[in-house]
Amino acid sequence: MTWSQQAKHAPTGESEVRRPAVAGQFYPAQPQRLRSQVEECLHAAAIEPLPGPVRAVIAPHAGYIYSGPIAGHSFRALPPPGGRIVYLMGPAHYVPVSGIAAGEFRAMATPLTNTPVAVEEAHHLVAASRCVHLDEGAHTPEHCLEVELPFLQVTAGGPFRIVPLLFGRVDPVQAAAVLGDAIAGDESALLVISSDLSHYHSYETARRLDTAFLDAVVQGDLVAAGRGEACGLLAILTLMLVAARFGWRAHLLDYRNSGDTAGDRSRVVGYGAVAYTAS
Repeated sequence: MTWSQQAKHAPTGESEVRRPAVAGQFYPAQPQRLRSQVEECLHAAAIEPLPGPVRAVIAPHAGYIYSGPIAGHSFRALPPPGGRIVYLMGPAHYVPVSGIAAGEFRAMATPLTNTPVAVEEAHHLVAASRCVHLDEGAHTPEHCLEVELPFLQVTAGGPFRIVPLLFGRVDPVQAAAVLGDAIAGDESALLVISSDLSHYHSYETARRLDTAFLDAVVQGDLVAAGRGEACGLLAILTLMLVAARFGWRAHLLDYRNSGDTAGDRSRVVGYGAVAYTAS
């Protein structure tokens, strides 16, 4: 039975582990192959020194052969998550979500290991805002958070916990308020936003659209960024508002698209790596 088949038959309930849905599709299902591919992406990423501690990153979430090298830059810049809480956020692709869906399970699994959910923190978000609710069903088929998890597990350096959040239709101002309040007293908390950029344009058009979007993100221009085509746009806008609240600065680490990594330049998907530093 594949990981995807196991996920379909996994028991439900808060005490259960959310099983991988896309192992063997987006990334290798064999633990050693998976670890080797993640390590290769990390080792190939060249990161210039940043002016302060990294508190958040934006990373792509396509299959590793397409977006893994770009994601490697994001997770090479991110501090080891061991001993921390990581707020793992991205768009709901498969199940309609109103607001933000927090995972109603105790851990998320990859072929490498299980990572526990910070259940108390997730429930705190639900209690603090009507825009956040528990929804296991939205998470069951979703790939955008799952594909980031092996990078966190390989770089962890110790146990860590995650708060898995899927964004549907939500006001970024409202989302940023509850998220900012949640991390205000925890300077060790990390944010990982999972998003690809423009989809299925020509190579040249994609580069033009994505460059304009990433420029707006780095400059903190919410209006211009709001016109972007990123699938995780609402999560990115939420991060931009959180960053403005705490004085974090954005740094572009890498931009490529599937035409650069997989060869076909007729209809490409864009991938960006951005880090936010506390100074």
